[in-house]
Amino acid sequence: MMKCDNRYINMTRCNRGSGAGAAAAPAVGCVTAAFAVLLFGLAASGVAAAADVYPSKLVRIIVPFAAGGSTDLFARRIAQRLNETWRQPVIVENRPGGGAIPGSDYAARQRADGYALLVGTVTTHAVAASLYPKLPYDIQRDFAPITELAYIPQLLSVHPSLPVKSVKELVALARARPGDINYAAGGVGATPHMSMELFQQIAKIKMVHVQYRGSGPAMIGLLSGEASVMFDVVMTTLPHMQAGKLRTIGVTSLRRAPIVPQVPTIAESGYPGFESLVWFGLFAPAGTPPDVLQKIHETVAGGLNTPQMRESLTSQGLEIVASSPTDFSKRIAGEIAKWRKVIQAKGIKVEF
Repeated sequence: MMKCDNRYINMTRCNRGSGAGAAAAPAVGCVTAAFAVLLFGLAASGVAAAADVYPSKLVRIIVPFAAGGSTDLFARRIAQRLNETWRQPVIVENRPGGGAIPGSDYAARQRADGYALLVGTVTTHAVAASLYPKLPYDIQRDFAPITELAYIPQLLSVHPSLPVKSVKELVALARARPGDINYAAGGVGATPHMSMELFQQIAKIKMVHVQYRGSGPAMIGLLSGEASVMFDVVMTTLPHMQAGKLRTIGVTSLRRAPIVPQVPTIAESGYPGFESLVWFGLFAPAGTPPDVLQKIHETVAGGLNTPQMRESLTSQGLEIVASSPTDFSKRIAGEIAKWRKVIQAKGIKVEF
């Protein structure tokens, strides 16, 4: 170690000569060494900056549902858009089962660097907060909301044998025959089930839940007349409605759905404020750098608002949102509070 211009620089030997001519050598050697260190530092910082450009490697979008479902298909559209824009591989990683909890928990525990994202839904990020008493992750603490991607409303439909043609008539019949009308829904906590619980609470009626293993079997139950009433998403219900096999009397969005403008909202049918949507959102693990979150948001929102993507999604009954992270956070908080009230009032619990 030797001192050079009030700085210490590691050197094997700075002065190799002697005498008057050599007296200046240490200063020259120190300057040369200092310059070399400076260049090395600049080069290193340049390499680090290049490495920090996001994204510079494969990005995974984790879907806590099986391949082929609506969430999976939506995630693959987003992955394709990100791949085309970033010129980096973006893949969908399916981790189904357990009510989407294991897959969501897995996503929450990934490195917070933007290379592992999650497509969550109203079920995983609103209903689950109160439905499962031992949830292994905290929805608001362990995830960074990026954007609400889109939502799809549900349709309230009845079997043609039920003598009702409107929400008002259904409520009147249910009040006249409490506990006598069956409604179809998949598992406890699924969106159709929660929608019906909310509807019964607001309308002050009581119907009987006929539980099926998923929305597909539930729809078969409704079509067969085994159950009389059901909530389900637009695209599942629409073909049967058009074929006259079901009578659709209400939609769960606050405004009428463009794909079925003739169907009144439940809100306008006497229950202001009623809303129950199947929404999809994009998340990252908490702690992901803000600039990375912003880049993901801008890319995804830009892709959703292209004419091609908008036309494709709206033709399937989806309404594009592409909200800001702040607005999405508020949405989640409001949804958690809404469904908590329903779950607590009905005493609904599911052990995981």
